[in-house]
Amino acid sequence: MQVSSRHHLRSDAIDDLTASLADALGVNIEGDTFELVELDGTEFDIVLVDGDKLVAYVDDEPFLTVDGANEYPPQRGLVTVDAGAIEFVSNGADVMRPGIVEVDDGITDGDLVAIAEETHGKVLAVGRAQTASDDMLGDSGKVVDSIHHVGDDLYEFSV
Repeated sequence: MQVSSRHHLRSDAIDDLTASLADALGVNIEGDTFELVELDGTEFDIVLVDGDKLVAYVDDEPFLTVDGANEYPPQRGLVTVDAGAIEFVSNGADVMRPGIVEVDDGITDGDLVAIAEETHGKVLAVGRAQTASDDMLGDSGKVVDSIHHVGDDLYEFSV
């Protein structure tokens, strides 16, 4: 991943970003500086908040990175997996129904979601829901496509 441009966000863009994250996830991100870093060779652009990569734009939609979700735990848009799924999800595997122990209400097909482990609540990955929350629990089938996870290029990226 190469940086193609970097610039500080204007106050109205910061307001839009923080309002979007508050609406979608119930988090209130605060910081003194918000810097957009546009990347070549990836589907993401990131926002550094006080120098930390807390937000990623996925298909022009702002969402927390794994780091961001662990610093600002989402109150909504969360899928929780059992201990048996941790290794797979942490390595970028899609989330399957049998590994899910809890799902927030209100998730719809296509929503971005944070994927956390049940013991400590740490976010392991970010994904895109392939079905609504009321259809995520069950015995078989993939329900969340992994987009960003612990240890991937975005997670390891430093500016």
